This record gives sequence, C-alpha cells and structure tokens, in this order.
Amino acid sequence: MSRKTNFVFKVLQVVSWIIFVGLCIQAGGFIFNTVFTLLLNPAGASKFWTEVDLSALYHFNQSHYVTLTVLMCIVTVLKAVLFYNVVLVFHSNKINLAQPFNQFLKKFIDLVAIISFGIGLFSLWGAGFTKNLMDDGLQMPNIADLSFGGGDVWWFTSVILLVIGQIIKKGIEIQQENELTI
Repeated sequence: MSRKTNFVFKVLQVVSWIIFVGLCIQAGGFIFNTVFTLLLNPAGASKFWTEVDLSALYHFNQSHYVTLTVLMCIVTVLKAVLFYNVVLVFHSNKINLAQPFNQFLKKFIDLVAIISFGIGLFSLWGAGFTKNLMDDGLQMPNIADLSFGGGDVWWFTSVILLVIGQIIKKGIEIQQENELTI
C-alpha cells in the first residue's frame, strides 16, 4: 500500500475505535440505567443516561418503560456490534488491495447489511412506539434523543450494502476466471 493509503487506513481505524468505544459506553449506560431504575431507584427514570427524562413514561406504565428502554438498548448494542466488526476488519489483515474481491469482504458486507437492517428495524419500531405514546398524550423526549432517529436511513443503507455485496460476488467470479486464464 502507498503511504497515503496506509495513513487513511490508520485514521479510519482510530475513528472506528473511538466510535466503537463511545457506542459501548452508551449501550452500557442504557442497560445500567434501565436495570438501576427498575430494581433500585425509580427516580433514575427522570435522569436517564443522556439526561433524557423518562419519568412520565415510568409512572404511566412500567411495561412500556421496559419496552422502550430495551429497544434503546438493542439499537445501541447493534450499532456497537457493527463497529466492532469494522474494527475487526482493520485488525484481521485480510484486506488485500491487490485482489480486493474476496470471500472475506463479501461476508463482511453481508454482515454489515444484516446488522444495518436490524438497526433500522428496531429504530423504526422504537420511533413508532414513541409516537404512539405521544399520541396517547404522554410527554416524551425527541426520537433522536432516544437513539431511534434514522431508521429508514439504516434500511436504505442495508439495501445498498446488499447490492454492493452482489457486485463483489460478481467481482470474485471474474477475478477467479482471470486467475484461471493466466
């Protein structure tokens, strides 16, 4: 690899690590606050992880509170898993720019597409659940503050990644044919 490409890879690796660690902290905070509020101190709902006030929801219906916070946890854990896989790709040394189309890359793209679809699914579910609660007259925080923003974008991303995966699959076939002819 050239020096510039190597530098870009290192920068992307550092940025991926920072995002991964941040998402792990956020997911851990959501999980801890949910358990803490349910088992030890119901007042914890008023100052949830990112200063989001879910106390009205907690006092309205605890099962709705559990449903919403579990959806928040699922979305952030899936985002952390996504970036964990990105970090693994950088550390695996299986990226070969001389022969970029390989089975490892195809599996990685497919995995990222599936995780993106899951993030979109649970984000849209959480956004819809929050909207229904707001329609019932409950004061709720902004959907973006609950980590549910952009569910449709995650679905769009998963479809694009599936298309890219099919292109890579065709690239693998062409690359193998070229190896056989040479």
